[in-house]
Amino acid sequence: MRVDFDVVVVGGGPAGSSAALAARRAGGRVLLLDKARFPRDKPCGDGIAAEALDVLAGLGVTGVTDGYPPVERLRLVGPGGAAMDRPLARPAHTVPRRVFDARLLDAALAAGVEFRHHTVRSLRHGAEQVTIDGQITAGTVIGADGAGSIVRRLSGRRPNPSGHVAIAIRGYAAATGAEQLIVTTKARWPAYAWSFPIGDGTANVGYGEVLRGAPLSRAYLLDRMDRMLSATEPRGLRAHHLPLSTHRPPPAAGRVLLAGDALSLINPLTGEGIFYAVLSGALAGASAMTADPGATYTRALRGRLGRHLRHSGFATFLTRRPSMVDAAVRAAARDQPVFDRMAALGLADGIFDFRTIGRIGRELYRRS
Repeated sequence: MRVDFDVVVVGGGPAGSSAALAARRAGGRVLLLDKARFPRDKPCGDGIAAEALDVLAGLGVTGVTDGYPPVERLRLVGPGGAAMDRPLARPAHTVPRRVFDARLLDAALAAGVEFRHHTVRSLRHGAEQVTIDGQITAGTVIGADGAGSIVRRLSGRRPNPSGHVAIAIRGYAAATGAEQLIVTTKARWPAYAWSFPIGDGTANVGYGEVLRGAPLSRAYLLDRMDRMLSATEPRGLRAHHLPLSTHRPPPAAGRVLLAGDALSLINPLTGEGIFYAVLSGALAGASAMTADPGATYTRALRGRLGRHLRHSGFATFLTRRPSMVDAAVRAAARDQPVFDRMAALGLADGIFDFRTIGRIGRELYRRS
């Protein structure tokens, strides 16, 4: 049975472009759909971990952070006031999504991916193909269309429930330092504010917290950000939801796969999602070109991220107590390897080890 495309990717962000690139590198005829025209803004912390760049390099993409200097240090303030400032094992970057996403999309187009400006409204599942809006057929569809994924909804997967989704507001303001800054607070825990320097005298600043049923107003979010950061008249303010990885839907339903935010791949400790997006997108795109894309993708995700997601979920459970976070901050302040482990757990695919657990336990005991 002939289809129009081997793979159709819905969503042109980091997960979608990575998926399209991977499928194209596997020899597929690939169409990428997005309702937006690029370049376009996307509310996000804009932080790009080194591990995300590793995934992109594996897809043949380099230069996406050109012009944006590396950020070599992270300062973290715990909810009880414990603080640490240490060098990152591998520098990060802060690249506005308007730039980063457009560069990834350009790389996909250069690789032979076709792009169309299109809003998806319907999916019809078949044994050997998926039909989009009654007019486009594909062997596999990859939903990489963000936190409000239409592909996820049309495939029968429900959105994350209360307690497993966060809301954040992001803006740009004058930079107050050269390191990444994360400030946590006991008020409405878990919640934190951030300031990530871009390198041009400005920083991406914001505040976010986990939703617990009651909606939060823009005024409330701005007030919390101002109290914690004292950011000077931030501009470009936009709010967004973050579906956390503590409640993920099945990654595949027949020939429809989900990647990135659409799969609730947002780190529950830090709100980081770019690394998860490019990695899951790359795995989805490669899996889409196999005989059984759903099973292949599910196995690939489990093999690559399963252990990490279990550890980040366990860490999220432990950090329900703010005192545990302060103990972790104190342990990281005393021990660079502990800091490195914590950073990898929150920014990439790191895991706990006995040394880290022991150091945190020791700090907790000292204050008990």
